[in-house]
Amino acid sequence: MIRVLLAEDMLMLRRALASLLELEPDIEVVAETDNGDQVVPLALACRPDVAILDIDMPGIDGIEAAARLHEELPECRTAILTTLGRPGNLRRALAAHASGFLLKDTDPDRLSAAIREVAAGGRVVDPELALNALQNGESPLSSRETEVLRLAAQGEDVPAIARKLFLSAGTVRNYLTSVVTKLNARNRMDAVRIARESQWL
Repeated sequence: MIRVLLAEDMLMLRRALASLLELEPDIEVVAETDNGDQVVPLALACRPDVAILDIDMPGIDGIEAAARLHEELPECRTAILTTLGRPGNLRRALAAHASGFLLKDTDPDRLSAAIREVAAGGRVVDPELALNALQNGESPLSSRETEVLRLAAQGEDVPAIARKLFLSAGTVRNYLTSVVTKLNARNRMDAVRIARESQWL
């Protein structure tokens, strides 16, 4: 029997996942939580074989929880289940020793098979995410655009960035517009988020 810990902050989704997994004859959900801070204490208490972790939870995120689980309970393997399919998240998850990385709209049979694969020591990564990570591995931003975005991420406004980089305010605005366009972002802060998730900042 494969013992599973589920960490997902959306109650309805967590209960649906638990119900689906309980239908499998060889999978047992032994613990559930909606908070990243509870993952390691729960795992130490119930010793699951696999922890299914959402990335975006209250407390520490799922990737940080995976890293801590690897340190404190290495026999518990982890799989990230997420709506945030950005290449940077996949790279962070693999660096945190996660053995699986799947999207939340994964077919239930695929999820069950992935849990079995991870429990057996294998690695399961959504093929579309893997392809995106390979395609988007390098930052599309120039070094100057990255520099401007980094200062913006630190909370500097356009005049301050212009002073620090010895540029005109108009040039800084042009760089920021170019960054937003290249990253297909909604605005400057969304560009910062995308760049951070892709580890380009």
